[in-house]
Amino acid sequence: MTEPEFLSETRAFYDAIAVDYAARFRDVSADDPLDRAMLAAFADLVRADGGGPVAELGCGTGRVTAHLHRLGLDVLGIDLSPGMLATARAEYPELRFEVGSLLDLPLGDAVLAGAVAWYSIIHTPRERLPEVFAELHRVLAPGGHLLLAFQVGDGPLRIEQPFGIPVALDFRRRRPELVAELAAGAGLEVTTRLVRERGREETAPQAVLLARRPA
Repeated sequence: MTEPEFLSETRAFYDAIAVDYAARFRDVSADDPLDRAMLAAFADLVRADGGGPVAELGCGTGRVTAHLHRLGLDVLGIDLSPGMLATARAEYPELRFEVGSLLDLPLGDAVLAGAVAWYSIIHTPRERLPEVFAELHRVLAPGGHLLLAFQVGDGPLRIEQPFGIPVALDFRRRRPELVAELAAGAGLEVTTRLVRERGREETAPQAVLLARRPA
């Protein structure tokens, strides 16, 4: 089966910028405190429900995966880009990382106590998002928690030549109500929505949603 073009473009983009991206974005402690609070809340919810395996889906260079590990979670990182994963494995050799797509995760059914898609749905075209949310529902165990982050807006932002590298990619902004609707359509219950104004180096407001697969 031919791979969708958006997956090939996304992989090529992140393979090309992996080293520079890792050097620029290293420490979650430098992120917005509300974002860190939502990551901590997610970890608390997973632990309160007995813990279990967690996956960061679209983990990139692994910095959020490592942060979740420091929060006490048994976490695996999955990403489309082998180049990003190479930097993740070099930086965090104690953690596990695997190649995979949000459309076809290398995970069994109902195996996760929690999943994090931290700015991972932003490269998927609107018409393919129901497949992504169906896959998220599939891998979550009943009662499992989902944390999503994305930029808020209606149109894509095309990033060209990041770090001076000759690549380009669309970053698709989403409305929180649309993302909540997609989650609900896949059988997930949205429990929390946070929308904050854009930070100093951000181009749009940011949203974080917590959801769960019903027990």
